[in-house]
Amino acid sequence: MTMELAVGDKAPDFDLPDDAGGRRRLSNFKGRKLVLYFYPKDDTEACTAEAIAFNRLKLKFNAAGADILGVSPDSAASHLKFKKKHALDLALGADEGNATLLAYGVWRQKSMFGHKFMGVERSTFLIDSKGVITRIWRKVRTPGHAEQVLEAAKL
Repeated sequence: MTMELAVGDKAPDFDLPDDAGGRRRLSNFKGRKLVLYFYPKDDTEACTAEAIAFNRLKLKFNAAGADILGVSPDSAASHLKFKKKHALDLALGADEGNATLLAYGVWRQKSMFGHKFMGVERSTFLIDSKGVITRIWRKVRTPGHAEQVLEAAKL
């Protein structure tokens, strides 16, 4: 069992393929804040709403010195299709092996209609320019979430 991350912890490193054919690593964001948000699946209702909300505020996040990276267990090809369908201008990392999901403690047992299964707990981590976690949102409800994260990123 992995230890649960807390505010003040150094953010776990990651190395993920992205939707553009490149790689996304924590070190890519050194010197800037990072909004690292984890979501269950491309092109589902809540995940789409969340991505659109972050995308809509992207310029305001940039002005606050923050980049955004969404991560799910979907493939890079799925991310690319998702981005094109919804005109998203966000970086998306593919964690098909769940290593980053496990490192951040967001791959958890879930339950739906009495059926238990493993999946992504919708969560967001705000990481400062030195790689330290400054805020954590777990069990995120999509409406208003991107705006809350933006306010925290401005501090």
